Amino acid sequence: MASTAYRRLTQLLHSFDAPPAPAPPAYVPPPASNEKLDYADLAILDLSKARTPAGRQALAVEVVNAMATHGFFYVVGHGYTPEQTQRIFSIANLTFDAVDAEEKKIYVGESDAVYEGYKPRQTWNIEDGVQDQIEHYNINRHVGKRAHPQALRPYLAEIEVFARHNHFNVLYPILRLLALGLELPEETLVEQHRFEAEGETSVRFMKYFPRSVEEEQRTRQVWLKGHTDIGSVTILWSQPIGGLQILSPDGTWRWVRHMDNALVINAGDVLTFLCGGIYPATRHRVIQPPADQVGLPRLGVFYFCMANDDVKLVPHHRESPVLRRVGVKRLCRDEDAPTMEEWRRNRTVAYGTSRLVPSVEEKGVEEEVISGVVVKHYN
Repeated sequence: MASTAYRRLTQLLHSFDAPPAPAPPAYVPPPASNEKLDYADLAILDLSKARTPAGRQALAVEVVNAMATHGFFYVVGHGYTPEQTQRIFSIANLTFDAVDAEEKKIYVGESDAVYEGYKPRQTWNIEDGVQDQIEHYNINRHVGKRAHPQALRPYLAEIEVFARHNHFNVLYPILRLLALGLELPEETLVEQHRFEAEGETSVRFMKYFPRSVEEEQRTRQVWLKGHTDIGSVTILWSQPIGGLQILSPDGTWRWVRHMDNALVINAGDVLTFLCGGIYPATRHRVIQPPADQVGLPRLGVFYFCMANDDVKLVPHHRESPVLRRVGVKRLCRDEDAPTMEEWRRNRTVAYGTSRLVPSVEEKGVEEEVISGVVVKHYN
């Protein structure tokens, strides 16, 4: 029997009145690492249980616990089959391998304040003069908002289906669970993340390329230094090349294990704003892959979720009985709180380019001030 996701995919593809897209060149992922690594013990949530009120209440308890411990958790039961997931990774890979350098230049993002189109390698400063080796292609959830490379055009309908699936079948259920955890009406956070609203929630295809031995030594093998995400919820489609680590509550960086056809979910800055610190943004980084995967490129598929552009990032402290009981941890005064648009623009412009200042309170932490909020980077 076809899954609900597959039926939705078929219906939406037919609505575009376009011929079926050819199969993309198959991306064959390498095997997962066999190294003995210190993995974070992350909760696994079956999102299919969120279809009933009782299931949502039970899952809300699990989400609150997961956010209170690591701020990361796995999601299964998300509605995509392994075959559908494999196909989206194949589409992601051709975005980099089937588009030549000259055509990529045409689709490089035009604004430093918005992630759109290609971000070339060696754009961000990592450390000690070493720049990143990460290329990504960002696609607004309203896929037709901008033009796309020739090789990607046959698959735009599928990418829009993928965006909608992430938004309606993954993001919304998670936001409802987070709202229940604050004893708020289920749709409170959903209303602040409408698919049709103005904003920059997007699909991102990302490829991390190997670096030289000298670069690894100079940056202590860090590919993307410790940070929190700009938006509210990040949906990462798990892939086998290791490198992602989270900063555990005991101050130890631990690896995130690959799980076939699972999602890795984490909280970003916007949840800290809106939820009064109950769901703190998760500190994470990317380092060189394990020894048995060194030299392999790392392909990523993400859905970066942000609130509607016009949402003012103030906590639901009046409506939430939980926040009234435990208190609110604010990033700034309510009257100084930025809108979503202001926050994402200012953080996007600054990322990887601004001058960071060593923290006087925390060792190995650098800081910058954005929209009156202290933003920390973890070395």
